[in-house]
Amino acid sequence: MCGIVGYVGPELCADLVVDGLRRLEYRGYDSAGLAVVDAEGQLLTRRAEGKLTNLVKRLVEAPIDGRTGMGHTRWATHGAPTEDNAHPHRSGSIAVVHNGIIENHVELKAELSALGHAFQSETDTEVIAHLIDHHRTARGLALSEAVRQAVLRLHGAYSIVVIDATTPNVIVGARVASPLVLGLGQGANYLASDVAAILAHTRDMVFIEDGWMATLTPDGVDVRVVATNESPRWEKTTVTWSPAMAEKGGYKHFMLKEIHEQPRAIADTLRGRVSLERRTVDLPEIPLTREDLEQLRHFYIVGCGTAWHAGLVGRYLFEDLAGLSPHVEVASELRYRNAPMDERTLVLAISQSGETADTLAALREGKRKGARIISICNVIGASIPRECEGTLYTHAGPEIGVASTKAFTTQLAAVHLLALKFGQLLGRLDDAAMEAELTALMHVPTVIEEELSKPADYLEIARAWHEAASMLYLGRGNLYPLALEGALKLKEISYIHAEGYPAGEMKHGPIALIDERLPTVVLNPRDAHFQKVRSNLAEVKARSGPVLVVATEGDTDAADLADFTLTLPAVPEHVLPLVAAVPMQLIAYTMADFKGTDVDQPRNLAKSVTVE
Repeated sequence: MCGIVGYVGPELCADLVVDGLRRLEYRGYDSAGLAVVDAEGQLLTRRAEGKLTNLVKRLVEAPIDGRTGMGHTRWATHGAPTEDNAHPHRSGSIAVVHNGIIENHVELKAELSALGHAFQSETDTEVIAHLIDHHRTARGLALSEAVRQAVLRLHGAYSIVVIDATTPNVIVGARVASPLVLGLGQGANYLASDVAAILAHTRDMVFIEDGWMATLTPDGVDVRVVATNESPRWEKTTVTWSPAMAEKGGYKHFMLKEIHEQPRAIADTLRGRVSLERRTVDLPEIPLTREDLEQLRHFYIVGCGTAWHAGLVGRYLFEDLAGLSPHVEVASELRYRNAPMDERTLVLAISQSGETADTLAALREGKRKGARIISICNVIGASIPRECEGTLYTHAGPEIGVASTKAFTTQLAAVHLLALKFGQLLGRLDDAAMEAELTALMHVPTVIEEELSKPADYLEIARAWHEAASMLYLGRGNLYPLALEGALKLKEISYIHAEGYPAGEMKHGPIALIDERLPTVVLNPRDAHFQKVRSNLAEVKARSGPVLVVATEGDTDAADLADFTLTLPAVPEHVLPLVAAVPMQLIAYTMADFKGTDVDQPRNLAKSVTVE
């Protein structure tokens, strides 16, 4: 998502920092900024809305440079993507850049305001600068200790880098649940959110652990555990990646990297929106009241491709959790129908890019007829959010691979939050039900992390089935959309024809196709449809069809019925689609990689379909 580059050493560093930010451009951002301590000991900053070229122009117009500095590219979370909200943020002699979300920034801001601190932005980041400045000046602490004391007050996920004009040859960084890497140089040292930013200058890295902080000077580094102020044991890693590999985090393809980023992306999408203590979902960006929902006559969810599949999962969630039954529509179809829409209609548009032409046209048609329009989107300031009353942004970060992975699962998380919020507003969920749903949802990132860490037979599946002309995917209930998604992923990147089908419909046509040459993927965990789907699996095997079953861990019968078995952790049914998405993605990825197709940029496809 956001990018950070920091430097302390003998060289003038403005160009070095900007070059590091340029190497992070693939991550996406909406503003950029630079801060340096110059030769006179002044803290100087330059910031610009939009692309990095705008910051470069600003630096040409008003140059700054120094031997201690840092830069940032921002993907907005708190506050619009404006120059005032761009990083670095400063207070007195302190400047801070920050990735992540500070969940208790409102309380900290009130506390600091009462002490006389004046804030200039809408961001949570500015609170960090003022908090460090308070410890630095009011308490007379050294910079590293002021940062440590400030970090002890922060709740949330973050990586921060700090410079101080009164300590010109020091730079300090700290992290919790957001990446930060320390680069070791000769007479110079670096901090960055990603190896790619500093790989041109050093290959010797220290990957900062959660709860650690590092103080850098040109001559050395001091690493501490924030909670105890003790020096932990740390190791230097020599990175042998090429610059292209660095952008991919060492993964072979962006798609594989993005599959593995899903725990972080889902956690970021949930963070700050869920209170387990209060058993609530807080979505101030969605301006709908109980009265608005009670007056609805029509409710449409619109999307294309993977976003449409997320909407199909959403239908089950809205029905179960809010007592609402939305029509889930392919946007390219809805835009040409005379669907009933008026001021008592709600349209929820789902789009990763926010620029999908058919989805944009469909919501505009609803808007023309007086419907209320909201959206789920991953790109701040895109066309679809600009047309809506409110947007629930996913925090997937940029998705480079054309085949959507983390954008899909963050859409599932977002639509789950929205269904819970609507159920809460309508009084359809008691405290016990809400607590159970929120607990299950918040546990998903950990479950997927564990899922991704376990070996599975994906390569054996690819070796056995890569020459198949076609494949069938079967699912039932809220896993039927996952069958559609699994088939879509396989088609997109391996070029094998595949079809997703409701398992209960198999005998209404697809069963005629089954023979020893047609592999079938059956989503059959222990949910409410377990026995029904298990019967469908048996019918496929009875006709000599090769079968891969996706089953719940501990289902010993599954292996006896199938050629291949992949297991899912046992989780509540409403979060099953999030967990089941991983094997659907990895089947397609491994099949395509085995065949040698272009995984990240498959033929004939674009990341965002912005024309009809």
